[in-house]
Amino acid sequence: MMNKKELPLRRLLEFRNAWVAWLVFAVGIAVTIVLWQVSIRLVEDRTEARFRTQSLQLKTAIEERLLNYEQVLAGSAGLFAVAGDVSREQWREYVDKVDINRYYPGIQGIGYVRRIGVRGMADHIASVRAEGVHNYLVTPLGTGPYYYPMVYLEPGTERNRRALGYDAFSDPKHRQAMEQARDEAVPTVTPKIVLVQEEVAEDQASFLMYYPVFQGGTIPENRAERRMMLAGYVFSAFRMNNLLDGIVGLIAPFLDVRIYDNGVISRDAVMYGSNLGSLDNEFSFEMSQTITHGGRDWLLQTRSTPAFDYLASDPRPPIVLGSGVVISVLLFLFVLALVRSRLMAQITAGRYRAITEGAANVTLVMDRNGQPRYASPSSLDILGFEPEKVPELAFGDLVHSDDWPQLQRGFEESIKSPGKQMPVIRARIRDAGGQWRDMEGTYTAMLSVPGVNGVVLSLRDLTQLKAAQSELHRLAFYDPLTGLANRQLFRDRLNHVVRRCRRSGDSAALMFLDLDGFKRINDTLGHDAGDELLRQVAYWLEGCVREEDSVARLGGDEFVVLLSRISGPDAAGKVADTILRRLCQRVRLNDHEVGVTVSIGITMVPQDSEDSGTLMKYADLAMYRAKEVGRNTYQFFTPAMNIQAARRLLQQEELATALDEDRFVLHYQPKVDLNTERVIGVEAFLRWHHPEKGLVSAQQFIGLAEETGLIVRLGEQALRQACIQVQALERAGFDSLKMAVNLSVRQLTDNGFLDMVRQVITETGVSPECLELEMPAELLNEDPRMLRELLVALNDLGVCLILDDFGTGSCSLVALQQLPLDVIKIDHRFIRDIPYNVSATDVASAVIALARNLHLTVVAEGVETLQQLSFLKTAGCAQCQGNLFSYPLDEDALIGFLIRQYEKPLIS
Repeated sequence: MMNKKELPLRRLLEFRNAWVAWLVFAVGIAVTIVLWQVSIRLVEDRTEARFRTQSLQLKTAIEERLLNYEQVLAGSAGLFAVAGDVSREQWREYVDKVDINRYYPGIQGIGYVRRIGVRGMADHIASVRAEGVHNYLVTPLGTGPYYYPMVYLEPGTERNRRALGYDAFSDPKHRQAMEQARDEAVPTVTPKIVLVQEEVAEDQASFLMYYPVFQGGTIPENRAERRMMLAGYVFSAFRMNNLLDGIVGLIAPFLDVRIYDNGVISRDAVMYGSNLGSLDNEFSFEMSQTITHGGRDWLLQTRSTPAFDYLASDPRPPIVLGSGVVISVLLFLFVLALVRSRLMAQITAGRYRAITEGAANVTLVMDRNGQPRYASPSSLDILGFEPEKVPELAFGDLVHSDDWPQLQRGFEESIKSPGKQMPVIRARIRDAGGQWRDMEGTYTAMLSVPGVNGVVLSLRDLTQLKAAQSELHRLAFYDPLTGLANRQLFRDRLNHVVRRCRRSGDSAALMFLDLDGFKRINDTLGHDAGDELLRQVAYWLEGCVREEDSVARLGGDEFVVLLSRISGPDAAGKVADTILRRLCQRVRLNDHEVGVTVSIGITMVPQDSEDSGTLMKYADLAMYRAKEVGRNTYQFFTPAMNIQAARRLLQQEELATALDEDRFVLHYQPKVDLNTERVIGVEAFLRWHHPEKGLVSAQQFIGLAEETGLIVRLGEQALRQACIQVQALERAGFDSLKMAVNLSVRQLTDNGFLDMVRQVITETGVSPECLELEMPAELLNEDPRMLRELLVALNDLGVCLILDDFGTGSCSLVALQQLPLDVIKIDHRFIRDIPYNVSATDVASAVIALARNLHLTVVAEGVETLQQLSFLKTAGCAQCQGNLFSYPLDEDALIGFLIRQYEKPLIS
């Protein structure tokens, strides 16, 4: 009898087996969802109808309430028409009978505004005070000719008495409504106002309704007569919250109600807000209506609230959904039970096939003599044999002779232990193509099992597994680009050599190699060209060493070579010479020929150290020393290099600390115009105010700052300080001077350099025309496209661009013509040999002539003698600077120097 293990639930639920059950379940769920959505829609329609009904009822109630208040005013105006003139006592008695607190909630008071001429103002005030209003005064006083003070306002509460004497006509909002009421003889409503009698903390939205009163009690026929016969106004003051809270609470207590004046939705136009809405401003329904009364339009906006939605909720949709899901599940389970019965029958019929056939293994069923009677279909895919032809083959001929005995022993042992799976046996099996395949298999004797009646041998192919393991080993220990050993494998080899040298006393050598100028090649020609160069270098290096030696790539353009056995430093030097000669050649990459050189650092094992990590460090230090002495050479490690590296690390920490503590200052060397013999600018030189060494010149720390990347922060600090000094010179009266600031290639190629310059100019407020940026000539070796985009952007800012150290390195004349440069500066090494060195004078003359033809200004730096100055003036040089005129000065000394140079010329 079958159990659950033979048909697990996961297999039963697979779509290919239970697709009918899933189809029934899907149809049931679909019908359930449709009915559920229909019920939700019915509930939503009913809720929306309730919402709209309450919204319409609310509008009708507000309109009826306003109409009732208008009738009250009409009755008040009729009192004047009947009595002619109404005294304060009569007015109070009338309002008391109206009983506004009971029948007209929301009205703060009913009052009367009387029109008073300028000449009758004094008599009016006296008469009102005589009636008992002792502090009565008409405010504010305008220019006339008529005033409209509030004379009566009942009920006579303390709050309402504050409004007596207030000339409402002086307020544009009141005046607009009063003029409309007078001209059209109809009640009008003011815009949103705050009542005069309001407390500071109760400045809720309010409005007034005015009704005109004419002399004689009748309404004149035309506008001119109405303006002439106007006696005053009766009015009602309303506070919106008091007016509407009762209406909203009675009709729509769970709606969020808002009223906006003049139909404009804005914070300033809010007349009323019930503040019942969701904090997240979410709602299910919304409706906007317009209430027009007294010549004023109000926008009535109603929204549903969570409380409204909760009260309108209906349990029927969840009931429909739950019932439908339950029915669908029951139908699914019923059909699934039928499917299970069918699958169990199929499993019983296919037991033998399920045992013997596998896609990943070759399954053989053998008789008692070890001859195959059955082979699984996978034998064709794995070994290339047709399954039905396998019984015809001699199995012993397919197994390697060295592995056949252990297969026979395994077969015999399995017969002795029927039903037990035997230990794994590895063997080499020949496939149909004659190739040996590594396989492993196990025997299981099933001689008495119906449908099998044999010994089952299950073989698994290990060929792909071994290939995968080999590939994983390659990826883990070899560089994918060059095929050389990677850092991990090289470290293991180095440790092995160090241990052997420690035991035997033999010598070995470790070389650390770094390509010179690889970054420039990578940036200008692209990473594909850089990768091709690295592959070529790896090939050359392998050809320079013996088979027992190791070559590895650590990353980037860094390589290491381990000479496992060597007689001494001389032999290591010869290998290094061989590598230098082999690599020092030109290579064609992307249709460009580039030169390749390498710097090599060498350390000896075990003489320098017996620790692999220390040896790598020493070789790295020696390599950096090779770069310092000129590149394309090799250097052996010496203890002095370690001391120098420690000193450099200490200097780096001191430099970073000095930068954090703002210990850098600027000194300024004047720049002289040779035509006017006046100072036209200064060049800023950075100095480190060292706590022990005093002022340290930039030549002693700029190189370290560039290597560590601190030059970016240091350069920004220097530029900011120079811009601040420009502002100080302008305040001192030297507003025509220009400030030159030196930049390094590392600064200029930094991604954030341009944004930094813009930010400093903006924050300091310096005029860009006063700023000069000096760039080293080696910048021309960078990517031409990137360089042009940078210099064009700087030129657009308005700063002056100077090419420094002209004449050194490789300066392209095409670059001078195409780049937006303003000035070139002749390197001081040419100036110092003038006039004694003919070559120096010829170069200086040629540079000056070339610059003038290119419309560039020429500046000579390092001028120290009168002979040099005389030559430069004769050659047509425009500007000079140097110790002949002044050494670099601090801020105070610079001001004094500038004052003195204006008193007398610098050149005599």
